[in-house]
Amino acid sequence: MADFNHIAKEFVQFYYKTFDENRAALAGLYRHNSMLTFEAQGIQGAEAIVEKLQSLPFQQIQHRTDTIDAQPSGEDGILVLVTGALLVGGEDKPMSFTQAFQLKSEASGFFVFNDVFRIVYPAA
Repeated sequence: MADFNHIAKEFVQFYYKTFDENRAALAGLYRHNSMLTFEAQGIQGAEAIVEKLQSLPFQQIQHRTDTIDAQPSGEDGILVLVTGALLVGGEDKPMSFTQAFQLKSEASGFFVFNDVFRIVYPAA
């Protein structure tokens, strides 16, 4: 398999830049059988996933990635775990997040098969 760490870093850079600038353009990364779990809400299919991302109640966002860990997985896939912070427009305090992606290989490259996103809230 190609350098899975390099692929993971390139993917993460592209994903968050695209998310921050034009969420609709993320549609090409998902397929009909892709699944997103966003704060415990499950969504399946590229159209529904992008609809969810576009419906989030903020227009401006900036992601910062702190760590990117990757492992090769079955069927030429890559498991990617990201930690970082995001700054939502109008807020002055960044929120920590973690996101895991299961990338699957296909003839044209990789697509997101599974995507799990969570805000990391401070302990009470």
